Amino acid sequence: MQWLTFEFGVPLAMILLIGVFAPALYRSGVVSIYAFLETRLGHSSRLLLGAVFVLSRSFATGVTIYAVCLALSWILGMPFLVTMGCLGIVTVVYSLEGGMKAVVYSEVAQMIIKVMGIATIIGLGLHYLGGWSEFLTHVDHARLNVVDFGNLGFDGREYGFIPMVCGGIFLYCSYYGTDQTQAQRILCARDEPTVAKMLLFNGLLRFPITLSYCMGGLILGAFARSNPEFAHAIPTSRPDLMIPVFITHYLPHGVVGILVVAIIAAGMSTFSSNLNSLSAVAMEDFISPNFAWARGNYVLCSKLVTLAWGVVTMCQAMVAGQIAATVIEAINKISSLFYGPILAMFVLAIWPRRVSASAANLGVVCGVIMNLVLWLCFKNVFWFWWNVTGAVTTWVVAGTASIFLPRPAEAKTGASTTTLAPLTTASVIAAPAILLTAWFIAMVAVSIYFPRFF
Repeated sequence: MQWLTFEFGVPLAMILLIGVFAPALYRSGVVSIYAFLETRLGHSSRLLLGAVFVLSRSFATGVTIYAVCLALSWILGMPFLVTMGCLGIVTVVYSLEGGMKAVVYSEVAQMIIKVMGIATIIGLGLHYLGGWSEFLTHVDHARLNVVDFGNLGFDGREYGFIPMVCGGIFLYCSYYGTDQTQAQRILCARDEPTVAKMLLFNGLLRFPITLSYCMGGLILGAFARSNPEFAHAIPTSRPDLMIPVFITHYLPHGVVGILVVAIIAAGMSTFSSNLNSLSAVAMEDFISPNFAWARGNYVLCSKLVTLAWGVVTMCQAMVAGQIAATVIEAINKISSLFYGPILAMFVLAIWPRRVSASAANLGVVCGVIMNLVLWLCFKNVFWFWWNVTGAVTTWVVAGTASIFLPRPAEAKTGASTTTLAPLTTASVIAAPAILLTAWFIAMVAVSIYFPRFF
C-alpha cells in the first residue's frame, strides 16, 4: 500500500499547474511544448529539451510496451515478440490515421475498460479467497502500512512521507506541465476553464483509482498466501506476472477475454499517446523548421515519423526488463532522472528575471549528470529525490552561470523579451486550491488510518 504515497504530490502539483504553468503554456499557442522555450530563452534551449524528452519518453514507452506484452504473452500463450508486433502494429495504424483526436477519444473508452478490469480483479479475487473475512485472515499486515514519517530516503529505504511529497510535487508538475505526452492535452483544450477543470479532476480522481488497484494487489497477495499452488505459479524473478497468472489459471474464459481487453486498452492508451507526442516534438522541433520538403508535406512526413517511433520504441521494449526489478519502478526511475531538470528550465523560462539560454542549458545538463551520479554512486538515496536534486542543481548552476554567461545579442532577437501576461488571478485559483489542499489532507488521513480498517 506504500504505492499510495505516489499520489500525495498530485493535488499540490495541480494547484501550481492551474495557477502558473497551464495558463502560460496555453496562451503561447504552440504545438510542441518545447517551442515555448524558444520564445523565452532561445532556439538552443528548445532543441536541448526536445532531445531530452524524446530520449526519456522513448525509453519509458519501451518499458510500457514490454509490461503489457509480457502480461499478454503469458495469458495468450503467444511468443513475446509476436504479441508485441500485433499490439504495436494496431496501435501505430490508428495513431497514424486519427492523430491527437483519435488518441483522446480512444483513451476515454480505454479508461472505462481499465476501471472495469480493476473491479473484476477485486471481485473475483475475493470470490476465490472465500470472501472478505478470509481476506482479513490471510492479508499480509506488513503491506498495509502506507505512511512512514521517519523515513527521509537517505539510508536505502524508500517511500517515506517527505520524499514522496517533495519529489511528487516536482515530478507531477513536470509530468503534466512540461511532458509533451500530457501537456499536449493542455495545448489542444477548448479554453482555459477547460484546462483548469481537467487538472482539477485529475488531482481528485487519481487517488481513488490508485487505491482500487492497490487493493486488487492486496487481495491477490492474500490469495497467494492462502493458496500455495497459486504462489508457486508466480515466477520469483517476474513478480509483474502475478495478475497474468491469476487470470490464466483461475478465471473463466469469458472473464479472461474482458481482462485481456482491459490490458490491451491500458497498453494502447499509453502507447498511442506517447507516439503522438514523440512525433509532434520531432516534427515541430527538429524536422519541419529545418527541411523545406517536410514543411510542404507535413502530414505525410509526420505519419512517417510516427511509424519510425513505433519501430524504435518496440525495439527498446526488448531490453526494458533489465532496467529495474519491476516494470512500474523502471518507468518512474527513467522519468525521475530527467523530470527535475526539465521542470527547472520551464520555471526559468516563465520567471520574470531572465537568464541566458547558455546558462539554462548548462544547468539542465548538470542537473541530469547529478541524478546519474546519484543513481550510479549513491544508491542509498531514494530515487524519488532525483526530481528535487535535478531541479535544484539546474537552478543553482543556471543562476551562477548567468553571471558569467550574459545573454548574447543574437539570442535576444531569437527569444521574446516581452513579459508574460498576468496568469490565473487569485480569485480564479482560490476555489481549486482550497479543494485540492483539503483533498491532500484527506488523502494523507485515509492513508494513515488505513491499517486500522483491518
